[in-house]
Amino acid sequence: MRKINVLQFITPTGFYGAERWILALNNNLDPEKVRSDLVVTTEKGRRPEMLNHFNAGECQSFEIEMNARMSLFAIRSLVALIKQHDIDIIHSHGYKSDIMGLVAARLAGIKAISTPHGFGEPADMKLKAFIGLGKFALRFCDAVVPLSEQLVDEIKIAGVAEKKIQFIRNAVDLKEVEQYRLGKTAKDAADEKRRIGYIGQMIPRKKIDHLLNIYNQIWLENNNVEIYLLGDGSSRVEMEALAKTLPCADSVHFLGFRNDRLELLSQFDLFVMTSSDEGIPRCLMEAIAMEVPVAAYDISGIDQLVKHEETGLLAKYGDQQTLKEYWLKLLTDKQQAEKLAQQGRAFVNELYSGQRMAEEYTSLYQKLLAKN
Repeated sequence: MRKINVLQFITPTGFYGAERWILALNNNLDPEKVRSDLVVTTEKGRRPEMLNHFNAGECQSFEIEMNARMSLFAIRSLVALIKQHDIDIIHSHGYKSDIMGLVAARLAGIKAISTPHGFGEPADMKLKAFIGLGKFALRFCDAVVPLSEQLVDEIKIAGVAEKKIQFIRNAVDLKEVEQYRLGKTAKDAADEKRRIGYIGQMIPRKKIDHLLNIYNQIWLENNNVEIYLLGDGSSRVEMEALAKTLPCADSVHFLGFRNDRLELLSQFDLFVMTSSDEGIPRCLMEAIAMEVPVAAYDISGIDQLVKHEETGLLAKYGDQQTLKEYWLKLLTDKQQAEKLAQQGRAFVNELYSGQRMAEEYTSLYQKLLAKN
């Protein structure tokens, strides 16, 4: 069978889960079977961060200028790219990419695949309408591959035919994480503070305010802790302002986007999340693969990775008191923390490897083209 040419398409919002997911897929695809190029949209000439991490090899990356939420110019540019580089399949990620990618695929006469990474709960009515349009567009894709079982249910409700849906379990680039896990350095003996960490977007559904409230309660009981928050987003300014009003303010570190996130992650004593809605969070997979103990709210998506008292600890959504107790347990009970962390790493290695995911996508690409 000849090599398949795929064009990964995303309108980046930063360098978060979806962007890292695409890179993990590309890094694990067999180059003898699939050539996977990347196209991203840019606004006002700003180069997306993910391009700095794209290991091209024989593959290429492209940029398309887009100064509006939806752009006819971008669609025309996509069609030109598809024809120029003999693309067989466009693989889109996100509602804007899904809409434009589908239109471009139909104009160019190729297959269209979407991987929904999550839809969130936007308050903005215009954004909500565009996300609804993106869900509607999924009905006309040749295949839709959600990252979680919850997303499978959501796209069924959105009207996507069951025969078009294929569930391929989310994954993480374990080779990259393992490099940092094996390179962990011991903490300085003089540094007794316990490090709590969060990596991800700072947007409303991540509920960073819950995280700060829980941390503040722990700090008031024992100030031998500090917390590091990596990431950016629409809620960051508000959350930094909230943190400054808390007694624990001096031990709260907002680090923004970091290229050295995995090195920092390897030094965490506890990884935490307080999200209200998730797909299957890549940052959480990376933390578990790094063998860092984890505690979070028990919501769909997170429950695919964290099995309570097996691979981490889960509290009912919104139950900050119980989640606080779980944070304390993992920070103080070293034996249980290590046991859960080791079991978690084994679980992720078995079910969530990037190589396994890439092989399943390769089979899907081949199956779609065999229908021609």
